[in-house]
Amino acid sequence: MTHPRIVFLDVDGTLIDHRQHLAPSAVAAVREARAAGHLVYLATGRSRAEIPAAVAAVGFDGVVSAGGGFIERGEELLAARTMPDASVVGIVEFFQRHGIEYTLQAYESAYPSPGLLARLAPLFAESDDRRERGERLADTMAYRGPAPMTGIAKATFFGTDPGTFATVRDGLGDHFHVITGTIPYLGEAGGEVSLVGMNKGTAITWLVEVLGLDIADSIAIGDSVNDLEMLEVAGLGIAMGDAPAHVISRADDVTTSCEEDGVWNALVRHGLIDHGSSIPVLGPAARS
Repeated sequence: MTHPRIVFLDVDGTLIDHRQHLAPSAVAAVREARAAGHLVYLATGRSRAEIPAAVAAVGFDGVVSAGGGFIERGEELLAARTMPDASVVGIVEFFQRHGIEYTLQAYESAYPSPGLLARLAPLFAESDDRRERGERLADTMAYRGPAPMTGIAKATFFGTDPGTFATVRDGLGDHFHVITGTIPYLGEAGGEVSLVGMNKGTAITWLVEVLGLDIADSIAIGDSVNDLEMLEVAGLGIAMGDAPAHVISRADDVTTSCEEDGVWNALVRHGLIDHGSSIPVLGPAARS
């Protein structure tokens, strides 16, 4: 085995495809890497509560969630990088003025706005795959009452036209980091809002230092705009094969897509798991 590494894996588009299928090869890759003595962490834009049960059951050494807002080692919450209450109030008031639906992400929960589920329902009625995904999202996107204005790390917004991203970016000002392209079915009608400096990259830099490790020994694998900082700060940043061109251009290496065993191939290529291991058989019956 090479010397131990620490690996950070995005969820959507990396461990699971955009139909929410988790490939057996990804499960095997994580487990074999950990068995070989490497650390493997999730690094996701989702809140802890939004991580699919099948992904959580794979087993990880820790989780970076809400795009870097919350940092866990094992079952221990090491850091909660949340917004000031006044900032959350300002974001919610802005969304309400502009008729934009949203979720607010806390550590153990995500709080949808009252009209979010109705806003998204038509988007999931176009095909069987989309209807299946819509059914899975119904519980997490349903309104459950007013959100707290404290303990919130990030907001995700869902607009009705491609100008929504520009409206949010220009309207919220320089105190916030606003990105788009993280919700494939919305394009620039959706995106994420966090405080400036709060992202996966700064989170894993902090975590690696706390763990007493060298950032040069870190590997990050992702596919989206909210992975850019993570790909850039890691000792080795790997983009998924179907990531947008501007994400690939910022990575050190490119693997195959999620459907083509991207995580498995990346960890084999860089020596974290045995080249002689066989990839688990893929197919609908083997997916979760």
